[in-house]
Amino acid sequence: MSADRRDPREEQVRRMLDGPHPALPPDLAARAVRHGGRRMRQRRAVRRTVGWLLAVVLAVFLVRVGVEQPWVTEPAQVTPPLEGW
Repeated sequence: MSADRRDPREEQVRRMLDGPHPALPPDLAARAVRHGGRRMRQRRAVRRTVGWLLAVVLAVFLVRVGVEQPWVTEPAQVTPPLEGW
């Protein structure tokens, strides 16, 4: 593209970037650090809670399977008839 045939949107962006920049609050970095730390602590707490819940669910499942023993077949309730005695 030649210099005289630029996109008007590009010119507008260039003017915005070359112009005066807005002043940032002086405590912006400190607030960002506090917010990031809080989010990290929340994520860590959620991960730990989910891990504990999964461990409890696994323990309950293992106890239930050990008590009920679903792999053992139940004895027959009806005895077969005795014929030919």
